[in-house]
Amino acid sequence: MRRIYRSCLVLCCLSVISCAAQQEKKTAPAKPNIVFILADDLGYGDLGCFGQQKIRTPHLDSLAGRGMRLTHFYAGSTVCAPSRSSLMTGQHTGHTPIRGNREIDPEGQWPLPDSVTTIATLLQNAGYATGAFGKWGLGPVGSEGDPVKRGFDEFFGYNCQRQSHNFFPDHLWHNDRRIDLPNTTDSFSVYAAQEIQDHALAFLDAHRDGPFFLFLPYTLPHAALQLPADDSTFENYKRIFQEQPKSVPAKWNGKGYAPQAYPHAAYAAMVTRLDVYAGQVLNRLRELGLDSNTVVIFASDNGPHEEGGNEPEFFQSSGPFRGVKRDVYEGGIRTPMIVSWPGKVKAGAISTHAGAFWDLMPTLAELAGLETPAQTDGISFLPAITGKGSQQQHAYLYWEFHEKGGRRAVRMGDWKAVQLDVRKNPDGPVELYRLDTDPGEQNNLAEQHPDIVEKMRKLMQEAHRPNPSFPALDS
Repeated sequence: MRRIYRSCLVLCCLSVISCAAQQEKKTAPAKPNIVFILADDLGYGDLGCFGQQKIRTPHLDSLAGRGMRLTHFYAGSTVCAPSRSSLMTGQHTGHTPIRGNREIDPEGQWPLPDSVTTIATLLQNAGYATGAFGKWGLGPVGSEGDPVKRGFDEFFGYNCQRQSHNFFPDHLWHNDRRIDLPNTTDSFSVYAAQEIQDHALAFLDAHRDGPFFLFLPYTLPHAALQLPADDSTFENYKRIFQEQPKSVPAKWNGKGYAPQAYPHAAYAAMVTRLDVYAGQVLNRLRELGLDSNTVVIFASDNGPHEEGGNEPEFFQSSGPFRGVKRDVYEGGIRTPMIVSWPGKVKAGAISTHAGAFWDLMPTLAELAGLETPAQTDGISFLPAITGKGSQQQHAYLYWEFHEKGGRRAVRMGDWKAVQLDVRKNPDGPVELYRLDTDPGEQNNLAEQHPDIVEKMRKLMQEAHRPNPSFPALDS
């Protein structure tokens, strides 16, 4: 009888323990899904929620209304590849492996080495399904920089950013498989951006049980300024702007950017199409019941471009800032940053926290409950967006750009230093601006503050680590 009693007692205890474990499992917060939408060459002022007056972006404006705008956030660089390298590795351009748009024949760019951890690898190892849909530009198919070797379970889109200058290419890539398309210079039939979007939405459907990291490096609104023939938004913008057509060749020879007779309408329509794609992703999250546990981040990889007939000044694409793509003034590197996380990020909030792409690695690591790799230059900005805890601040932010004679910049508090023609004259003059009173960087204060100039110069030297693959700024 005692044996029966003890057996029943053990069974009851086990049952209680099991129920407690199940209850703990039910109440334990699930890891949040993460969606990162990265626009290509979109200016700080190109969204309605950041001041745009001529282009309609209702879905991203709504996202900002439900989340937070970070108005002092920066891209990793002022052109594509180094900016994305900074994002993926959590390192600024003085440290990140890829510091320029270095091409590899026949297709691709200089690869990320396997010695660095990427955000995707970090999350993949933590059990996240990882997918990238859009433009890669950080290593050819089969190289060590191939996205499927750098942490992504699935990739679909342009491996090579040079190829992505054509929205009607003859092929895309699905992992290591080339997907041939029927496009030619005579027949624009398959719009690559739409194919990429369809695969991205399918990824959400396939991984609805989460957790997942969906990286959407869209090619919109990068040149060439191209749209499908049936794009009604393009026609509407033509009427709104009353744009007179520019003279273009009757037939494109396939070299350079495809000509566009209506560049204003085309650029606006491409930004609106980007907004529509973002809206479709947000709507799919709601349909799948995932929106409450998904962090959505939106940014651009650098400032607005001037290629393919685009005219940033028509739209005031740089907002109140000086410069465009390839400048290290604010207009070339400050990004329209939005973060939405229902119940965690206050709706309609604005943060002036100064952060940059290299902060994404520690932030997403903290979101997922992971340790941040030692390689990063970043600081988690989770306290800034959630309002919980004390937000650590950067001593300074640093950028270097290896084209246009070599350029570099430092932000330290409200002070901003810019140096041009670094390759020819590494000890040349440094411009100095005060961003709180002069966000447009119009008044060079270098002569009035030689002590601050000298400090900024030393920070530039401290931040740069020589890189044999990109030696342009090495002394």
